[in-house]
Amino acid sequence: AHKQMTKTALVLIANGSEEIEAVGVIDVLRRGEINVTVASVEHDQTVTCSRGVKIVADALFSQVSDQPFDVVVLPGGLKGAEKFRDTPEVISRLRHQHSQNKWVAAICASPAVVLATHGFLNNRMATSYPTMQEKLPNNSRAKERVVVDGNIITSQAPGTALEFGLEIIKQVHDPSTSAKVRDTLVLL
Repeated sequence: AHKQMTKTALVLIANGSEEIEAVGVIDVLRRGEINVTVASVEHDQTVTCSRGVKIVADALFSQVSDQPFDVVVLPGGLKGAEKFRDTPEVISRLRHQHSQNKWVAAICASPAVVLATHGFLNNRMATSYPTMQEKLPNNSRAKERVVVDGNIITSQAPGTALEFGLEIIKQVHDPSTSAKVRDTLVLL
C-alpha cells in the first residue's frame, strides 16, 4: 500500500478555550500521525484557557487561515466558543471548509455556540455539552458522546475529548491508526 499524504488539522484556540479539550485533541491527533497546526484567534499567540492554563499557539489564525486543512477543530470552553462565533474570519474559514465537504469538528460549547448559531447543523445530527443541547437544531442523538454526520464531528465535554480525537483520526486518517492510538492511551 502506498503511503497516503500526511493529513492535516487546524486546531483553533482563544482566551477561554477549554484546556483539556484543546490539548487532549492536539495530543491525540499528533499521536495519530496527523500534522496539527494550533492557531490563536487572538492578537497574541499565547492564550489563557478557561482554567488559567496558558497555551502558546504555533501561529496566529490570520497567518494560516487560507491554507488547506483536512479538518478544522474547535475546542469548547464558553468564552473561547463565543470568540470563535463572533470572529467573521473564523466563520468564513468554516464555511469554506464545509463547502468543500472537508471535515469540521467541534466539542462541548462549540457545536451549539458556533456551529448551530451559524447554520452548520441544519439537517445534521450532533451533540454538545449537555446543558446546551436544546440549542442544537436536531438533538435526537445528543446523548451520544461523539456523533459523526456527513463531514461534521461533534462531542460533549472534557470527559469525551480523547474519544473525540480518536474519532477524528478514524475519519480523517484511518481506523487502524485510531485503534493503535486508543491502545497507547489505555482508554477503557
